Amino acid sequence: MRLISWNVNGLRACLKKGFLESVNGLCADMICLQETKMQQGQAEVELDGYLQYWNSATKKGYSGTAIFTRIKPLSATYGIGIAEHDQEGRVITLEFADFILVNVYTPNAKQDLARLDYRMKWEDAFRNYLSGLDNIKPVIICGDLNVAHNEIDLCHPESNHHSAGFTNEERGKISELLSAGFVDTFRAFYPDLADKYTWWSFRSNARANNVGWRIDYFIVSQRLFAQVTNAFIYPEIYGSDHCPVGLELK
Repeated sequence: MRLISWNVNGLRACLKKGFLESVNGLCADMICLQETKMQQGQAEVELDGYLQYWNSATKKGYSGTAIFTRIKPLSATYGIGIAEHDQEGRVITLEFADFILVNVYTPNAKQDLARLDYRMKWEDAFRNYLSGLDNIKPVIICGDLNVAHNEIDLCHPESNHHSAGFTNEERGKISELLSAGFVDTFRAFYPDLADKYTWWSFRSNARANNVGWRIDYFIVSQRLFAQVTNAFIYPEIYGSDHCPVGLELK
């Protein structure tokens, strides 16, 4: 089974940049998108054989998530059950027979860290939500977590310790999540593999020079990790400032 996650930074724009060709070429059973920036029906997404699940922000053209799956879930839920956190379309949860899939677009702390305090509240609430799910079935979490966990996960760590996405506070929260019984699959398979990123700024030819950050993840319950056969990053796929990431399960 192959799962793909991709922050498309506006699905309508990405559709004009080869989105359908790219995802069809990946032959995924499940495709999880973040930052769709649209309501379902605002564009035709022609992916034959997939069921579609959408969670759009109250504010139009902002945030949003979607899942396309060839396998029908047992149930689908939207948000984490807390009104303060459920206005921006950031979470979709699908329950399957053997696991629960959570697609997430984590709030950005913003360039001046104006939203860092809110981000900390979100992180605690989201971790509690995941722990509750993990008590039911193993969990697969995927999406743009808007944080580079360790120095190996971004090109210039020395100059970014006070930047959104690499503050001690944000890095500490992903450490807390992993300590709660979860595994960062890519880093588990490739603990020392450097220069592997999933997001590049549009500025200064960052992508051409591979000046990037690894902020898109597949994270799984520890007891499910034995079923994971590999984790992938697809930097050759364009269409967004992020590239897709992937997971394969037995």
